[in-house]
Amino acid sequence: MITVHDPAIANMDAARLSRIGDVNRRYVAENKLPGFVSLVARKGKIVHIDTCGYRSREHQLPYEQDTIVRIYSMTKPIASVALLMLWERSLFDLTDPVDAYLPEFKDVMVYAGGELEKPDSQITIQQLLTHTAGLSYGSFDEPNPHPVDAMYDAANLFDRATCASTEELVKKIAALPLKYHPGTKWHYSMATDVVGRLVEVFSGQTLADFVDQQICQPLGMVDSAFHIDPAKTDRFASLYLVTPDDPMALRDEGPTSRYLPPSTVHSGGAGMVSTIHDYYLFASCLLNKGTLNGQRILGRKTVERMQQNHIAPALLPIGFEMSAPMEGTGFGLGVGVTMDPSRTGQMGSIGDYGWGGYAETICIIDPVEEMIAINMTQCIPSSAYPIRSQFRTAVYQALT
Repeated sequence: MITVHDPAIANMDAARLSRIGDVNRRYVAENKLPGFVSLVARKGKIVHIDTCGYRSREHQLPYEQDTIVRIYSMTKPIASVALLMLWERSLFDLTDPVDAYLPEFKDVMVYAGGELEKPDSQITIQQLLTHTAGLSYGSFDEPNPHPVDAMYDAANLFDRATCASTEELVKKIAALPLKYHPGTKWHYSMATDVVGRLVEVFSGQTLADFVDQQICQPLGMVDSAFHIDPAKTDRFASLYLVTPDDPMALRDEGPTSRYLPPSTVHSGGAGMVSTIHDYYLFASCLLNKGTLNGQRILGRKTVERMQQNHIAPALLPIGFEMSAPMEGTGFGLGVGVTMDPSRTGQMGSIGDYGWGGYAETICIIDPVEEMIAINMTQCIPSSAYPIRSQFRTAVYQALT
């Protein structure tokens, strides 16, 4: 069990912290989300952890503190940290063109006005880390997809059975045209999958091995990986899907999940599973400027560089297709960054950072308040309910 400290020692109100559980339980009671595990820590002390609902509704298995979940895009900060660790070894510069290391990108074209044309500039490594490289993620079932998004859909990039390796996956990405000229727009994409491939090129290891040996093992993240250990299947949560006919249709059951067998394709953008405590350890390392329990993963200046906004004013506000712009929010090296809380419409601090995952997981790291807040469930898509902003409110209103 995780040790929970008296919130008062970290200047947080215990009664107000309980509102986090109230919010989560409301979603469970309304049959909107299956269950949750949440955690808040401040000044190095865990002051709140709560579970509710079921990790498997079909088998009435409750969420536990050690429930394993698909973190999807919360893999992105981990893969980005892996690449930054290699940057610290002076193996490359962030401004280097990607095609210097991945030659498959040398002939990449841009789809513009119905025609293919050469990009105005080469994709850089920094643009991959900041989602300004011009790549796409596909349409996500938009009714009238952009032609490039339709090409991504047709390439079936999320079906790992169609690729033998991460290298092959990235070559398939490079064979598709860019949606935008590099550096001209923030567009969420499979750029972090390319980041993961660069980790392999620079380290000589698979992404899974590098992350395990250089991040997970040193930090004690014992349940974080790119697949599920067969001995841990009973702790793996099922995944649910919001549909017009069913608010929680079973999408991927824990004991029979596609995450069970080890894969040779490791998605730096969305491929990992983890627990709330494991991810807390990773977030703690970042909050502590790259070190945890005597293990230094990144240098202090690297972490500072990571959590700064790297998006030019002309490209702000950032935002997802078919969604409202994310006013007041920028993007660093693999993480979203709050630039102006008054414009976000949410609770927060200038400079708080983190990211979420497609199955409605979220991590907030706040250097101003010395605080980490994480909420995890397993239901897609993440845009179905405003749980993230409500979680932020419930966390920040508990500060005294």
